[in-house]
Amino acid sequence: MFFSTPHPMGLGRLYWLVIGLLTLGILAFPGRHFFVNAWKNLKHHQANMDTLVAMGTGTAWLYSMAVVLFAPWLPDVAQGIYFEASAMVIGLILLGNALELRARGRTSNALKRLLDLQSRTARVIRDGHEQEIEIDAVRAGDHVRVRPGERLPVDGQVMEGQSHIDESMLTGEPLPVAKHVGDEVSAGTVNGRGGLVYQATRVGTDTRLGQITEQVASAQNSRPPIGELADQVSSVFVPSVMIIAVLTALLWFNLGPVPQVIHMLVTATTVLIIACPCALGLATPISTMIGVGKRQSTVLVRSGEALQTASKLTTLVVDKTGTLTQGKPSVTDAQLFGVEQSTALSLVHALERGSEHPLAAALMNYAQENDAPVADIAHFDSVTGGGVKAQTPDGKALLLGNARLLKEAGVDLNAGKDQARALEEQARTLVYLAVDGKLAALFGVSDPLRHDTVAAIKRLQKTA
Repeated sequence: MFFSTPHPMGLGRLYWLVIGLLTLGILAFPGRHFFVNAWKNLKHHQANMDTLVAMGTGTAWLYSMAVVLFAPWLPDVAQGIYFEASAMVIGLILLGNALELRARGRTSNALKRLLDLQSRTARVIRDGHEQEIEIDAVRAGDHVRVRPGERLPVDGQVMEGQSHIDESMLTGEPLPVAKHVGDEVSAGTVNGRGGLVYQATRVGTDTRLGQITEQVASAQNSRPPIGELADQVSSVFVPSVMIIAVLTALLWFNLGPVPQVIHMLVTATTVLIIACPCALGLATPISTMIGVGKRQSTVLVRSGEALQTASKLTTLVVDKTGTLTQGKPSVTDAQLFGVEQSTALSLVHALERGSEHPLAAALMNYAQENDAPVADIAHFDSVTGGGVKAQTPDGKALLLGNARLLKEAGVDLNAGKDQARALEEQARTLVYLAVDGKLAALFGVSDPLRHDTVAAIKRLQKTA
């Protein structure tokens, strides 16, 4: 002991009476629900951990208060006081509950971030009139207009226009996805530089975003299987402890020294106090806290079962783009065939200007980094799944895109065959430029690794 406590005699009795009343306050207010639940279980002839906590702490308090009130008439062996045991048991189990609530609070923050992705209003076209209405008023079948840079309010199918949609909040893929007439779009995603009109197909909680939100909300109330195991253990443990306490009392009453009644009460009370499930009450919440960890801002735990299953993982599959890489493609290689660099890049600058495609952005940035001017072109046309084409002012055909686009136009790619093979072996995406039917340039585009990728992979390997 780090400090001494007075004997429950004289002024010492007043000291312990104050301690007892303070402990009663802990039992009656913070610990009240243990006794309420124990009483409900008793009425249904059931017992759980709340029953054991209530019996242990209640018995310890009653016995200790009896010692304080009747200490002069009790033998020394019976003058043990256990107020601190009652307060400590309640405190430790409430600490476990607080840790569990903290873990759920982090899930609440994740839920709030998901709700922030939901638009508050939608621009709907009804009876030929465009009007902005509350998101709850949008109905399936409504035509919704989305302007460049706006967040989509509901799920639907594109009816007019084309654009690139940032779906990273749903898929984790940082590269925008091209959307044309007939394609599906989702609420919470962000429109690029094109305008779209789409027909609402799913609204409210039926949207993909709504379903994800519902999953996160249900995860707050889910428990890991180990929590259910603790309940199963308690269903056997609690009656066993009660039986042991009764047997201990009978044993000391019949075989113990004088005074038998005092020794019976002391030993039975000791069994109940020692058996209070502090460790079991803390084990599940603390394991949940450690499992969720300090990175809940970047990880959504779908359920308690998923969290426990994660401890058995042997293989981790990672989406490369935007996770291991920067998610921003850039030109890493450029091969020229009979043209000046400034000429080739000025044509690329002109052809890719205004395009939302990620590869177009990479080529544009490369041209700007090399201070390439914008060439004059005419008859611009975009080829879906291929690239773009146009003409110079003097009528020369321009093609910029993949190998299929150039081959279909009859362009011979043999001049860059070896370079293309070498770049493909380095996992580069190839973009060809042809001028007047001849291969003019070959660009290798890649998504560079993040600066911390190698270190992160090594940490994962070390942890495994």
